[in-house]
Amino acid sequence: MARIRTIKPEAFSSESLAAVSLSAERTFFGLLTQTDDQGRFRDQAAVIAGQLWSLRREHGPEAVEDDLIQLDGAGLICRYEGGDGKRYLHIVTFAKHQKINRPSGVRTPPCPHHDLGIPRDPSPQTQGALTESSANRQGELTEPAVNDGSAGQSRFREHSPQPRGGLTEPSVSPHHPDLGPRNRDLGSTPLGGASAPAPESVSTKDLIGEYAAGCAHRPPQNVLDHLGREVKKLLAEGIAPDHIRAGLDRHRAKGLHASLLPSLVHEAMNATPTGAAAHRPWTNPADTAAAYGGDL
Repeated sequence: MARIRTIKPEAFSSESLAAVSLSAERTFFGLLTQTDDQGRFRDQAAVIAGQLWSLRREHGPEAVEDDLIQLDGAGLICRYEGGDGKRYLHIVTFAKHQKINRPSGVRTPPCPHHDLGIPRDPSPQTQGALTESSANRQGELTEPAVNDGSAGQSRFREHSPQPRGGLTEPSVSPHHPDLGPRNRDLGSTPLGGASAPAPESVSTKDLIGEYAAGCAHRPPQNVLDHLGREVKKLLAEGIAPDHIRAGLDRHRAKGLHASLLPSLVHEAMNATPTGAAAHRPWTNPADTAAAYGGDL
């Protein structure tokens, strides 16, 4: 059951929380009320969505999975597999900020990386980062080590896919622009009337690579990561790459938040050109002589 937890005032000036989206921050605060006395909880996006976002139906398991990926990447939570073969997560600095007055006695398997001291083994994809010149040349974006200030150590994201309880597909890290949360609610269909994903000839990393190459200075990695997730979703809907490029051009020119990319793509697709006459549906006039002035 949910528990009363403490949120300190300095949480709202936390650089780690500022590195994730507002929805991820809300999920983090919600997890504080759901975890056990050691700050641990089952790693099930569908269950977390039902408990924390039940009145926000638009924020389902897929969106919560994206929140968890961001929180893990920022070092705020750690996701692991327990000795029972099930997936768990825990809030890394839980013991530092929470004081348990009435322990419940309910325990979950300890985190092997923080409670048992077993280092997380980074995959080769996360070791190091490409230079700006190689990123502009190849469009390859990788994630450098993320410093967890509260734990006092550098951490790497794990890229090996693991099943998330009750979801249809494993998720992967969003920190590579061609990758992102792939979990989708059962029975969901692509938006925008699309019946199939966009062709594989143009990938997310291609579009993000073009975007980065067109910038006067390389954007912050967090911005590129967020744009990569938005681009991947748009491609999955069947949006044409040229429309996405046009939206990215608008984003680069305006310097808006990455979450607004879908609106910019919509603007590029459907906005009426400046000075163009507004479209009016044809109607059959009641008095043709008055309407056409005897030209018929």
